[in-house]
Amino acid sequence: MEINDITDGTLRNYVNGEWTVIDGDDGKDVVNPATDETLAHVPFTEPDAVDEAVDVGDAAYEEWRNRAVEDRIQPVFRLKQLLEEHQDAMARVLVQEHGKNLNEARGELRRGIENVEVACGIPRLMQDGFLENAAPNIDETAVRRPLGTFAAITPFNFPGMIPLWFLPYAVATGNSFILKPSEQDPLTAQYLFHLIDEAGFPDGVLNLVHGGPDTVNALLENQSLAGASFVGSTPVARHVYETAAKTGMRVQAQGGAKNYVVVSDSADLRHAAEKTVSSSFACGGERCLANDVAVVVGDAYEPFVEEVLDVVDGQVVGYGLEPETDIGALITPDHAERVADLIEAGVEDGNELLRDGRNATVDGFEDGTFLGPTVFGEVDTDSQIGQEEIFGPVLGIARADDFDDAIETLNATDFGNAASLFTARGGEAREFRNRAEVGNIGVNVGTAAPMAFFHFGGRKDSFFGDLHAQAEDVVRFYTDETVYIERWPDQ
Repeated sequence: MEINDITDGTLRNYVNGEWTVIDGDDGKDVVNPATDETLAHVPFTEPDAVDEAVDVGDAAYEEWRNRAVEDRIQPVFRLKQLLEEHQDAMARVLVQEHGKNLNEARGELRRGIENVEVACGIPRLMQDGFLENAAPNIDETAVRRPLGTFAAITPFNFPGMIPLWFLPYAVATGNSFILKPSEQDPLTAQYLFHLIDEAGFPDGVLNLVHGGPDTVNALLENQSLAGASFVGSTPVARHVYETAAKTGMRVQAQGGAKNYVVVSDSADLRHAAEKTVSSSFACGGERCLANDVAVVVGDAYEPFVEEVLDVVDGQVVGYGLEPETDIGALITPDHAERVADLIEAGVEDGNELLRDGRNATVDGFEDGTFLGPTVFGEVDTDSQIGQEEIFGPVLGIARADDFDDAIETLNATDFGNAASLFTARGGEAREFRNRAEVGNIGVNVGTAAPMAFFHFGGRKDSFFGDLHAQAEDVVRFYTDETVYIERWPDQ
């Protein structure tokens, strides 16, 4: 399907198995950031319509929760197959509304499909403990049960993958679900729900609601909603966590990040440079797992910088649908301007500007929001670019006196999302694993992205809540345990 196949120019909600016109005064245009072409218009759902969607989910839940688990996973299986069949077409839509390159979009969808695949294993994942003779002549069983209607509020940077961190698990465990995608690139979610409609889920089990901040707050303040998941910036994550928790609902809120990579003096510096550049600049740096500061130990600093600049100079900035493109457009002009302002702040703070991507242009796409790869050296990690999440194609390289100094530097940030280490020493790897105050740790890998059968970690200001996305953590989030105690006295 193309964009014209999933919308006639104005996006609709998907509620109770039907595409419904959105009755709202506010809205915004969805714009291709590489071409400045308007792709569609997304109206914002009013709070009353949000409440109606929750009511629909609650009504559908009553029947859905009592379906045999084997029946519940059949449409999940069909959704996985449909996503496989539509992966390339869906990736092209994603590129047009987001800006990342086509291979990145395909990879994003692949990681989403992996989550659908894991959710198909819910018959095993929902099983809990049983103990015979827990007390004399008493057996005890723990049973996991669904809770109601859940919502997910997802960000612009991975519009295909992040909804699938939540959606398949929520419905496979027996809950109903509402997705509120980013208003900046909602076409991928629209495509997803066309496939959901085809997969055969009962009406009302899966619902799509478009909107802005008022739509989000209406979800968070709804007394009937069982829980909410969020991924986005730390200030909004904190707001989501505090607002939703007041109603007593379950909340998991993934916030921002400032990820560091440590390069040991024992590391393979070429490998470390290639993986660091990939981590920092992939998806235009618009991802919470981007390692955008490299802390280099001792005498490895100068040769590592040389290797990084050699790799960076081979990066191609361009339209995401062009096969040679490494770095696509940033999501909006405002965001590109914010990243450029942070680059200027880095210069003003005295960091050494080794490569400046602010003057990047792409022939034929002069109206696009492009920034080239930017590299700072001799970075003061206490400066703004050393502490604040940039969310753009910017890499800072800093010195560390020794390995201890490097770990203390990465732990000094307010965030705890991810960190990577490049080393040839097993002892350093073990120490890094034990001391790095982050939820996702990589050794000799550039991006510590967990597979779908592991949860997606996060600590400090990078996460608010107890149970994370993906795998068994999210299964626990979407269910509660009932302990069944049984005794049959002798007659």
